[in-house]
Parts: sequence; C-alpha cells; structure tokens
Amino acid sequence: MAAEPQPKALTRKPLLLNKVEGSQEVVNMAAIVPKEDGVISVSEDRTVRVWLKRDSGQYWPSIYHAMPSPCSCMSFNPETRRLSIGLDNGTISEFILSEDYNKMTLVKSYQAHQSRVIMILFVLEMEWVLSTGHDKHFTWHCSESGQRLGGYRTSAGACGLQFDVETRHVFVGDHSGQVTILKLEQESCSLVTTFKGHTGGVTALCWDPIQRVLFSGSSDHSIIMWDIGGRKGTAIELQGHNDKVQSLSYAHHTRQLISCGADGGIVVWNMDVERQETPEWLDSDSCQKCDQPFFWNFKQMWDSKKIGLRQHHCRKCGKAVCGKCSSKRSSIPLMGFEFEVRVCDSCHESITDEERAPTATFHDSKHNIVHVHFDATRGWLLTSGTDKVIKLWDMTPVVS
Repeated sequence: MAAEPQPKALTRKPLLLNKVEGSQEVVNMAAIVPKEDGVISVSEDRTVRVWLKRDSGQYWPSIYHAMPSPCSCMSFNPETRRLSIGLDNGTISEFILSEDYNKMTLVKSYQAHQSRVIMILFVLEMEWVLSTGHDKHFTWHCSESGQRLGGYRTSAGACGLQFDVETRHVFVGDHSGQVTILKLEQESCSLVTTFKGHTGGVTALCWDPIQRVLFSGSSDHSIIMWDIGGRKGTAIELQGHNDKVQSLSYAHHTRQLISCGADGGIVVWNMDVERQETPEWLDSDSCQKCDQPFFWNFKQMWDSKKIGLRQHHCRKCGKAVCGKCSSKRSSIPLMGFEFEVRVCDSCHESITDEERAPTATFHDSKHNIVHVHFDATRGWLLTSGTDKVIKLWDMTPVVS
C-alpha cells in the first residue's frame, strides 16, 4: 500500500542538540559513545572517525583513520570497546579503541564477503561476528580466531540483520522483501522459516527480545510488526513514511519504536497500545456495498446495462468497493494508518473520534536519514544522512 501524505508534526518534538560535520561523503553508520560526549562514524569517504565534544561545544575528531575501501557499516561493543568495520571490498576489520577514545588498534581483518558488507553484529556472549553482504550471503565468524564458522545464501542481497541471544535465532531481511530465520550452532545453521509481507525490499530490522517481536522496515514505505513469540501469526502494519524506511530502533523501557526514512521523517510509534491487524483485501467482481459491476465484469455490465466502475478497497474492513461507496477518508491509528486512507462510507461512520487519536508523533529531521542509533540511558538519538551530516537529538520530550 502506498503511503499518502503524513499528518502534521505534533507539538512534542525532538530537540536538536548538535550537528557533526566534516565527512566528505555519505556517513553510512554512526553510534553514540556510551557515558561519553562522543560519536563514532564510518563513511563512504573511507574514514573512521571518533568525534569528542570539546569545550567549545563542538565535536572534533580525536581519531581520523583511513581504511583501504569505503566503510559501509560498523558494530561497536562498549564493554570491550571493540569496533568492527565492514568495507565495500567485503572485508571486516576489527579494532580496539583506547579508554580515552584517542587511539584505535587493529586486532584482525578477514574476508567475510565477496562484495560490499551491508550489516555487522558483534555478539559478545558467543564471540561471534555476524554479517550480510551484497554477495547474497549471511556469514558468521569467531571473533577470537577470525575463523569462518558458517554461512547461508539468501534469496537476494540482505540489508536487515538481527540476533536473539537466548534462542540463537538470526533474522535476515533481503531486497526481495523476505525475512529468513536461521538457527545458529557453533559451526552450522538450519533454516527455521521464511516469511514475507512487504511489496518492496526489507531495508531494516529491529528485534525486541523481551516481547519477542520483530519489526521490519521496507522500501515500500511501511513497517510490519511480526509477533514471533505470540505464536499466533499476528502481523501489524504501520504506515507513516512517504519514502523508504531506512532504519529502526526500539526503546524497550517505554515500548516505543523509532523509525526514520529517506523522507527525513522521524516517527515515534507508541507500541504500548492494543493494535489491530489490517484486513485482507477481498476479491469481488462487483461492489460489495451497492453491487455495481467493476469494469472487467462484462457479463453483469451487459445484463444490467450498467457502466463498469473502478475497484477500490476499504482499509478498515477490506471489502471491494466502488468510488461512490468509499468517498470518505479517515485515519485509523490503531491499524497503523496515521494519515487518512480510503474507507467505505459505513466504516467511516463507525470510526469514533477516540479511534482517530494519533498513536505516533512526527518530526522532520531535514535530512535524508540512512541510519539511526538510540541511547536509551540519555534519551539521545543519532541520525546520519546522505547530506554527510550527523545530527544528535534529545528525544526525552517524545520518548517518555
């Protein structure tokens, strides 16, 4: 379903704390340094930079390190200060940052993929480095030895990657719109299942290990919440972006999902409400309200001497309806539709003002966001964009 114009931003807005500028190309990924006024970034200009806040209030690089290939992604573990960097040439390089964040020391490098590394996850509990690449492979390595432990070929290039420590399940989202769940052992993996709900490629995944819910963002502008732990097959759709969803983050303590997209939108979704699944669209040769034939129903058109009409669908009940019987529009926030969508006239009458109450807040970041990182301890959000700028936001007015 294509997104329609989103609602105006509500009064509760993130506060812009600072901008970090200086990269020569797109900042593909960045992270807030815990317990420090600092940011780690990797860029298409081949640089790894650690930015620390100076007395002037501005961020300046304490580390400026050039890699042999554009830096596509990173994973930083604060406990060990281990920084894993994925490169455009398929290599993953691991560094240890000094305690004062003024020095980075190379530990090892290994050829994980045949082409650009897309995502990296470092799992301290297993000493594993998980990664996906443009070569349509998911791989995992031992971070102690650098040895490749195994791999799995996906149906398309993979962008989303998440891991559940308790069950050792890995979630891989790819450009075909499919999500693959694998069970990892020390040196083998097995396919658990695959599922698909997006009409576009999966661009981001986010896992909530407490509620056992997986969120997937897509180039089709939508987000789907998959209830993995509920075992009921529930999939809730969220529509709030006008362009592809680029990155997701989840605030566990408040049960709020933060989504960012190529439209520059930062959307904070309240997931602590009873949401409803969107209905399946029903098939019919005529309007299920007035019985007027649709334009391909030649027999009924001939028998009734009526002109065929274009088919539409009510977003609330899923019935096939004509334009005359679905002349109204309404938001349905509990179904994920924060903007107004087509509904049949009878459903429009049944929707109350309380049911139209927003369950998300919207803000314009004023840059095309490619990645986000949320620091729940301080309520800070980092966004990096195609404009080569990193922005730091205070989210406490919204995420609370």
